[in-house]
Parts: sequence; C-alpha cells; structure tokens
Amino acid sequence: MTEQHKEESVLEKISDKFHGRGGSSSSSSSDSDDERSSAAAAVKAKIYRLFGREKPVHSVLGGGKPADLFLWRNKRISGGVLAGATAIWLLFEVMDYHLLTLLCHCLILTLAILFLWSNATTFINKSPPNIPEVKIPEDLAVNVARSLRYEINRGFATLRDIGQGHDLKKFLIDCGSFLFLGAAAISSPCPT
Repeated sequence: MTEQHKEESVLEKISDKFHGRGGSSSSSSSDSDDERSSAAAAVKAKIYRLFGREKPVHSVLGGGKPADLFLWRNKRISGGVLAGATAIWLLFEVMDYHLLTLLCHCLILTLAILFLWSNATTFINKSPPNIPEVKIPEDLAVNVARSLRYEINRGFATLRDIGQGHDLKKFLIDCGSFLFLGAAAISSPCPT
C-alpha cells in the first residue's frame, strides 16, 4: 500500500507541475483530492500503456512463435534470425553478391555434401541417404504449357491489334510502359 501511495504522490506532484497548480500538497476539500487521484490514475494508465493500447504486445503481434521471435522470448532463435538476416545483408549489399549466384553456390554445396555422404557411408557402415525420386506429372506439364501458350497467343493478338491501329488507348499505354521500362533499365547499374 505504501509503494502505491508513494507512486500516486509522485504522479500527483508531476501532474501538478505540468498543470501549474503549484507545489501545495494539502487541500481543504475532499473533491479536489478525488480529482487529483483520478488525474493520477489517468496519468498512471497512460504511463503503463504505450500508445494507449489495451492489449499486450504479444497478442497484438498475433501470439505464438512469430510474436516470441519479435519479442526475443527465445534468445537463441531470435539471435539466429538476426545473424542470418545480417549475413544476407552483408552478402547482397556490402559484397554485391547476386541471388542467382547464391542459389547456384548453395546447390553446388548441397550436391557435394550429398555425394560425399553417399560415398562415405560405405566406409563407416551406415545406410546411404534416402533421397526421394521427384517426377513432374505429365498432365500437370501439359496444363501449364497450354495456359502459357494461351497467354502468349493473347499477348501476340493484343500487339497485332495495336500494330494495326485499332486501339489508340492501348497503344499509348504500351508505349508509355515500354518507355518507363527502358528508362529504368538504363538508370539501374549493370552488374559487372
């Protein structure tokens, strides 16, 4: 009780100084005491509630593992994510590494590890790694090819209509977008 009373009195003094009521802590009427305690409670509520929110930050972030990650509840996982993001930033921004190069190097490393692991299993009397066989179904490939063919043919038909002078609006939109893409390609630095 005494800690709460001390906190309220400190908050009352702070609110009195901000509102210009002076430094007097004694009051003759009980109404002013009630007003001060309600003002102190309002100030206290504002102090402990960041940005006036009503729910805890964990529930605002959705709860679960993503919220734990952002709030650093599991320091190893959060530190690992931070270290990984820093490494990716260093690779791409500082060392000018490219995504395609990174993917190729990761695939080379993965293949080398699997090859060495498969050959090393004969020497250490362990079973080789179980690598599943991956096949693309024929009907899926045919459907993708058909939809891609349809979209390409539709694009060619649109370009033919524009070239024949049928649609001025499409002509102007396409010319503007090609101009924008060309300017963007010229202004972006070419990787060397």
